[in-house]
Amino acid sequence: MRLEYLKGNYDAIYSLGDLCLAALQLRQNNLRPFAGPLDWMSSPSLSSVSSLLKNRFIGYMDLPNLIPSGYATGVDSSEPHIVVTDMAYQIVSSHDFIADKNTFTNLATYPEVRAKFDRRIQRFLDILSNGKRILFIRTEGTFEELLELESVLSKLVKNEFHILLVNHTNTKDLIEKDWPVKNVCAIELPNEEKWHGNDHYWEAIFKGINIKA
Repeated sequence: MRLEYLKGNYDAIYSLGDLCLAALQLRQNNLRPFAGPLDWMSSPSLSSVSSLLKNRFIGYMDLPNLIPSGYATGVDSSEPHIVVTDMAYQIVSSHDFIADKNTFTNLATYPEVRAKFDRRIQRFLDILSNGKRILFIRTEGTFEELLELESVLSKLVKNEFHILLVNHTNTKDLIEKDWPVKNVCAIELPNEEKWHGNDHYWEAIFKGINIKA
């Protein structure tokens, strides 16, 4: 699938990791009216994300699975947060547990963090069931992982959906890949300064893509 076939209106556009990049670009391009359950998380294994979706988020961010491991800053601030890994799915939260309210041995704000994730998960699952057209964006993944993800989503999403896979490589320009996977558009972007050095490419990718009012 080529980029041109992604154009049009969507009920929702969701980031599926692997870092915050897709969510940041969606927000920057005014295509993120609400948060998804994987926004601002690190999910290096796409296979684990597929398992998470297949399991409909059962066990995701459950307290017994969480292991604190370090410190990070907030998404939009330098306020320190505790880094926590969900060992069940190897997904890392770096921006949910404020350090001055939590410790490595007591995640005191867990109930409110849990409630936030529950709201995002329920909205996500509702949209998968009721949305007429949905776009999922994933940075970094192999052909085999994309096959698995497409298979899982095809069983969860009731109507039309597309997947945009963005791999960062040593390319000097945006390259569209001809991967023979239904519903998938795979591209490569330059790996150098990927956080903001590719802003113009993301603007071009999102041109003609809109969220339904």
